Amino acid sequence: MQGEVDLSKYNNDWYTVRIGASRVKQLAWYLVNIIFFINPLNFNSSSKVWLLKLFGARMGRNVIIKPGVNIKYPWLLEIGDYSWIGEKTWIDNLTGVFIGKNVCISQGAMLLTGNHDYKKVSFNLMVSGINLNDGVWIGARSVVCPGVTCETHAVLTALSVATSNLSSYKVYQGNPARVIRERTVE
Repeated sequence: MQGEVDLSKYNNDWYTVRIGASRVKQLAWYLVNIIFFINPLNFNSSSKVWLLKLFGARMGRNVIIKPGVNIKYPWLLEIGDYSWIGEKTWIDNLTGVFIGKNVCISQGAMLLTGNHDYKKVSFNLMVSGINLNDGVWIGARSVVCPGVTCETHAVLTALSVATSNLSSYKVYQGNPARVIRERTVE
């Protein structure tokens, strides 16, 4: 017999303890995120980096953050030197997201660390971190799913979905993403 999802049984109390920030800090971040990050009129990347550091993000040198970026919890974010975060990127980091050095995340990409267990009546929340190692390129409007590691210099092409780990120096395309060629950097 098939069961039915009952969202009245949903309970993520276990998660709210793990966020690592008080309600006041969360509220302050939501306001800062709306005014300085999601707002497409704010072009000043250095002030965004400063604000992220203020809220606990670990930031490298010369990070570029374009307008319209949405970041869930900066205290769960680390970005390495010379990395770029493109317009309208969504970093939905319910848990840790590591972005290495010289990483390019193109426009409209989504980094998703949470999902729901569709097999459970209560539709339980599940979270797992994302690691984008040095030299990775995440193409425009692509999606990196919870628990995925993109090894050094992997490429996820535009509109692709990474549901499993990406190997070093490989180019991936599609949904789910599959290897289509080697990446050569000259």
